[in-house]
Amino acid sequence: MKLSIGIVGLPNVGKSTLFNALTKKGVPAENYPFCTIDPSVGIVPVPDPRLSKLSEFSKSAKAIPAVVEFVDIAGLVKGASEGEGLGNQFLSHIRETNAIAEVVRVFEDSDIIHVDGKVEPLHDIEVINLELILADMQAVSKRLSSIQKDVKSNKKEAITEQALLKKLEKVLEAGQLASAVVTDEIEKPIMQQLNLLTVKPILYVLNTSEAGKNREEVCAKIPGPYISVDPVFEKGLDNLIKKSYEILDLITFFTTGEDETRAWTIKRGSSAPEAGAAIHTDFRDRFIRAEVIEWDKLLSAGSLGHAREQGLLRTEGRGYVVKDGDVVEFKI
Repeated sequence: MKLSIGIVGLPNVGKSTLFNALTKKGVPAENYPFCTIDPSVGIVPVPDPRLSKLSEFSKSAKAIPAVVEFVDIAGLVKGASEGEGLGNQFLSHIRETNAIAEVVRVFEDSDIIHVDGKVEPLHDIEVINLELILADMQAVSKRLSSIQKDVKSNKKEAITEQALLKKLEKVLEAGQLASAVVTDEIEKPIMQQLNLLTVKPILYVLNTSEAGKNREEVCAKIPGPYISVDPVFEKGLDNLIKKSYEILDLITFFTTGEDETRAWTIKRGSSAPEAGAAIHTDFRDRFIRAEVIEWDKLLSAGSLGHAREQGLLRTEGRGYVVKDGDVVEFKI
């Protein structure tokens, strides 16, 4: 499953330094705005001690972790929604991602230029979020205009969409993120098709680099889930990766044997056939049943045979919802 997180923020807040620390990939990180022009992509393994334990249990030849894709995106400046700086590129690149890791500079360092001349973390968040909101307002306004003909023709789908767009317009004009709009089952697919920037989950990443003076008192005022990192000294990165995995609403199930133990990524709430598709579409299309056991119960049992004798290994059908940490063998 390919889902990505865009690393965004103002210039010189440490985006590329963070990306380098996460991926060990040599993208430029010099001390000047717009150093990163084209997005760089890195595939990052999700830290999970369960994988190594299961691999040791099965004496596997190899262990393959779950991964998260991070995209390093060019720095945003005020006016991006009107094309300032590299705004158009920034907005188009972030639109292609599934979630946002918004890097906020908390440290002060006179040797590293801040685009506004001073370090004000909360103001930086307001600048970025406002640009995303303004871009969404443009998208909503454009869509409202394009469906007017169908609305006048009393097409049910267009009328439903218009009602949602007007709710979004009101929220955005109030300076709120589009994610504040609660949608029903009919509106959800319409919202997804709009692909608005401020609907995407946002994780605020506070760069508290020990190389400079920290201002961690801002934490209490961050308007959403956040995590502190120090990309220079590579602190907090494992927590960032795991939190990124969570905000994408992903979970992990495992397959294990002598050849390999592997962590598979699926959306939370996936049925057994849907989970099987992560391995191969045959496990979805030709699904018969699945043998399932929690990873820790398998380890405690000592072997699959003992787990079966103890009634811990269950046979599940098409309706079973795979849980985080399940060890699964699909039958077709």
